[in-house]
Amino acid sequence: MTTTAPGPATGALSLYHLLDPEVLANPYPLFQRLRSEDPVHWDPFLHTWVVTRYGDVLEVLHTFSAERTHTPEKLAAVGLAEMRPIARLMVQQMLFMDPPQHTRLRKLASHAFTPGRVAVLRTHIREIVHRLLDEAERERRLDVVKDLAEPLPAIVTAEMLGVPVADWQQLKAWSADFAEMLGNFQHNPDRVQRMLRTVEGMTTYFHDAVQRQRAEPGEGLVTSLIAAEVDGDRLTDEEIVATCIVTMVGGQETTTNLIGNGVLALLRHRDELERLRHDLPLIPSQ
Repeated sequence: MTTTAPGPATGALSLYHLLDPEVLANPYPLFQRLRSEDPVHWDPFLHTWVVTRYGDVLEVLHTFSAERTHTPEKLAAVGLAEMRPIARLMVQQMLFMDPPQHTRLRKLASHAFTPGRVAVLRTHIREIVHRLLDEAERERRLDVVKDLAEPLPAIVTAEMLGVPVADWQQLKAWSADFAEMLGNFQHNPDRVQRMLRTVEGMTTYFHDAVQRQRAEPGEGLVTSLIAAEVDGDRLTDEEIVATCIVTMVGGQETTTNLIGNGVLALLRHRDELERLRHDLPLIPSQ
């Protein structure tokens, strides 16, 4: 059976409406409808549950299993064998694990995020921001998203992983594809081959990085994950690659949107913008 996408004029509740430019520009009425009319909502187009109230979200996180990703075997059984590379990657990521597997992976990965490393990154992030803004000042123009919100997290992610900063545009493109894969790509079957190429490209890239840094350790997450050990337990290469990919994706899309939406909110609320300009110590508390 083919599911027909609900059009904006139908009034049907669905996160599918976020693909509509008008709704995307102001999604808050849609979110309010979901919270008030159907806070635990089965979305027939997305084939998933949508939970929108804070208390219910906590309940889901604390009570329900994270193991919701189809395994390669399950995809093959339902005639989707070509998508097995996607499943093989995702079942290795802690996002889709329950304890004790999640606990083990998180404990090992946490050894890569030492306080010292985080402090160095914090200082370096400021340097990158200043450089990007200096470039914009020289050009006498600034596209907040293109010139700051997109390159900043991509460059920082490359630095954090310990891969060449020159690769930031490729990392950004892969992250955008992977974010789509986690969202609504099942409704764009013509994109499957692109998704498969993205997964192959990402996994090959990080496998190569693991091999290089195992031979010549460097600074960054890849080397730290290789060296991480708890009671003799170490991460496999597949787990390192999966952790690098989820870090790469998680550190970019959300940060880009945060910067863009944050600046937009300040421009729409000029009184708060002026308050911030006259009281810069407010910034760390925002």
